[in-house]
Amino acid sequence: MTEPQDITIPEPQVTGQGPRRVIVRGDTRYTLLGTAHVSAESATEVRELIRSGEFDAVAIELCASRHQSLIEPDALANQDLFQIFRQGKAGMVAASLALGAFQQRVAEQSGIEPGAEMRAALEETQGAKLPLLLIDREVGVTLKRIYANVPWWQRLGLFSGLLGSVVSRQEVSSADIERLKEGDVLESTFNEFAEQSERLYTPLIRERDRYMALSLEEQAPKHYRNVLVIIGAGHLRGMAEHLEGDLPAAPRAERESLEHTPPRSKVWKLLPWAITVLVLAGFALGFSKDTGLGWQLVGEWFLINGILSGLGAAIALGHPVTVIATFFAAPLTSLNPTIGAGFVAAGVELAMRKPKVRDFSTLRHDVATPKGWWKNRVSRTLLVFLLATLGSAAGTWIAGLRIAGQLIG
Repeated sequence: MTEPQDITIPEPQVTGQGPRRVIVRGDTRYTLLGTAHVSAESATEVRELIRSGEFDAVAIELCASRHQSLIEPDALANQDLFQIFRQGKAGMVAASLALGAFQQRVAEQSGIEPGAEMRAALEETQGAKLPLLLIDREVGVTLKRIYANVPWWQRLGLFSGLLGSVVSRQEVSSADIERLKEGDVLESTFNEFAEQSERLYTPLIRERDRYMALSLEEQAPKHYRNVLVIIGAGHLRGMAEHLEGDLPAAPRAERESLEHTPPRSKVWKLLPWAITVLVLAGFALGFSKDTGLGWQLVGEWFLINGILSGLGAAIALGHPVTVIATFFAAPLTSLNPTIGAGFVAAGVELAMRKPKVRDFSTLRHDVATPKGWWKNRVSRTLLVFLLATLGSAAGTWIAGLRIAGQLIG
């Protein structure tokens, strides 16, 4: 492997300069530009560098899905919402909308859309007909690795923080905007936790530094000699250290290892079935002791499960038919791990209030405010799914513990 080296090369003249590192590996020169994600100056600098004609390729801190959202911001309108629920992606879509809501609030307050320099890079590379290299890891993979890497009690804090960024009516703090100058919206949202947790910092920052360096080494040397690499300033040091250090001759295997998401624990897979067996056994034991007790246990199971899940759908302002259907479905779906109450609730809500074109076109703006989540039919259906699921889960545990108490007592 050719040893990397720093070389002195005259830089194109631009009006303002962000932090940079020039690194050469073999025959390929990388110019790492650290940008501020909330900065008109960074966007201008990106445009001027690409227009300078110095580079034969541009690499940016984007994954395929975030790239798609930039070039097609209303892509959700082309997706089948029912399939999103069926494939278990509702939580991921809701998280993406929550991050987008935070981004929209920053844009409205600062007058600058976060990621303006990435949009500038897309426009300029297209105009100059330069190759565009997407080097970041998929945001969904990063979220899953964060989830798997932190203990369950810290997960609650992370997602409550994410929820807080949605429901808060306060202006985005100057500290948050300063953090956005170093990292993207995802990093800014979790930054407070990342600074205090190595388990969170590793998948959120350190792994992505390595991943992006590996992506560059995999794509660039085969085809390009002078690559402009546009990354958040917070990634500059880490990426430079990797590019200046040892990278495998065949980086693909290590890069793919950083895309691996740990399989769900067998315990969590078996738990719903175990609960079903225990509840049914509790019913049987109750009937064996006394028919009245048996019917009492069945009635409490249906009422507690149905009321809490139906309440979740009602809090989401689901259609009255949705609330009623959820009430009757939840006690049954809780005994069938292959289907959830939220899935039934969302399906009924879609049938009763199918989202219109206007809902998709205003979605990104609507979710920037708490009221908008309940106003927009797309985001409201997501809330119906999530809150009905949460209510059913709470009902299952509460009713299950009550059944156990009745039998043991």
